[in-house]
Amino acid sequence: MAKKEIMLVCAAGMSTSMLVSKMQKSAEDRGLEVEIFAVSANEADSKMETQAIDVMMLGPQVRYMKGKFEEKANEQGIAIDVINMQDYGMMNGEKVLDRALELMD
Repeated sequence: MAKKEIMLVCAAGMSTSMLVSKMQKSAEDRGLEVEIFAVSANEADSKMETQAIDVMMLGPQVRYMKGKFEEKANEQGIAIDVINMQDYGMMNGEKVLDRALELMD
């Protein structure tokens, strides 16, 4: 499997960084080749233009922006979803990673 790119989007790109760490740990434990990174909602558009992204996951606090990103994501073949609020709140990197992998299938 080629390296996959997972982009998490949140209001400022800060609260999601802990979730990124937990997802990376889970991916390493499973021997998966994934690049996981977080950006602010303001940076997401430009990242979509400059980087090959497989999955875009929105933090619950920016779920209202899904429609804004959906058209561009669909055009570029990027799977998009909102992170489950409970998994986000619990910083459950394993479950969020599982969902991202599901979206790639």
